[in-house]
This record gives sequence, structure tokens and C-alpha cells, in this order.
Amino acid sequence: MSSPSKRREMDLMKLMMSDYKVEMINDGMQEFYVDFHGPRDSPYLGGVWRIRVELPDAYPYKSPSIGFVNKIYHPNVDEMSGSVCLDVINQTWSPMFDLVNVFEVFLPQLLLYPNPSDPLNGEAAALMMRDRAAYEQRVKEYCEKYAKAEDIGAPPEDKSSDEELSEDESDSSDEQVAGKADP
Repeated sequence: MSSPSKRREMDLMKLMMSDYKVEMINDGMQEFYVDFHGPRDSPYLGGVWRIRVELPDAYPYKSPSIGFVNKIYHPNVDEMSGSVCLDVINQTWSPMFDLVNVFEVFLPQLLLYPNPSDPLNGEAAALMMRDRAAYEQRVKEYCEKYAKAEDIGAPPEDKSSDEELSEDESDSSDEQVAGKADP
């Protein structure tokens, strides 16, 4: 049946044409990484996550498997595995959806509107319900610690100009040009 493989190719091309950085894991088109930026108007703004996507043989009739590679603090994302608890991907997937929907609608909605009543990260859910400001501060700390473009192997955004960077950021980016030190 050639229809699912053509659809897979078409959806992957559409995702690449939408300015997402896509990195294939192997020769096939079933496993790849996508760099995803935190949405505006959220404490995740400025964060960049590498998302692992696996397309099943039956895609688009069966949903893709989506997981965060670098850590994110969120009630509906398992902190250790990066698994996502998202109904539209896990239960209500339809062939009408495509990969661009995942990155332009579903994941931004997940970050903008967490659901603490159905958590994969109980600590994040409890903190969010108990103290929203402390939760948002923890999210920002995780973004700073785990979700920088350089941490996932991506160069900093080309759209940024040197004038927009503070002196501290300019100095650190100068050091990164020389390469990262071995741990």
C-alpha cells in the first residue's frame, strides 16, 4: 500500500518547509527529531526542545509517537522519559491531522494549557495547583538549564541580532564559537 508512505513523505516535507529544523535518525522517514520552540505568552518562551517523532507503519491512520528529548517541567510530560500525555495524539488522532498540526497546534496548546488533573509529572501538577507563580518560576529555571538552542546541538536563532543580545550573552556566544569543552 503506497498511500501511507506517500502521505508520510508529504507530511515530512510540509514540516521541513514550515521552517522546523528536522533531523532524520536513520535512513527511513519513520524516526526523526524536530526542534520545537516554546510558545509566546507562556513561561516556556525562549526554550528550545528536541522532540523525537516516530511514525508507525500505519501513519496517518495511527498517531505518531512524540517525546521530549531534553527535560521540560510540565504536568503532562514525564520528566524522565519525555513521554507526552496529550489526548489528541494518544487517543483522538485522525488522519485529517498532520505533523505540522502537532508542532503548530497540539504541542503549543499543551504548553499553554497544562492539565494538572491528568499528570505524568505529579510534582509539577501539585506545584501548579498550589502556587502558580512558583510553578512558572520552576518552568523558567528548567528552560534556562535544559532548553537552550546550543544544548540540543542547534545554533542560536539566526533571526537574533547582536544588538538584541546582552553583553553576557554576547560574551558566552563568543566562547561557544571556539567549541564546547569536554565534560
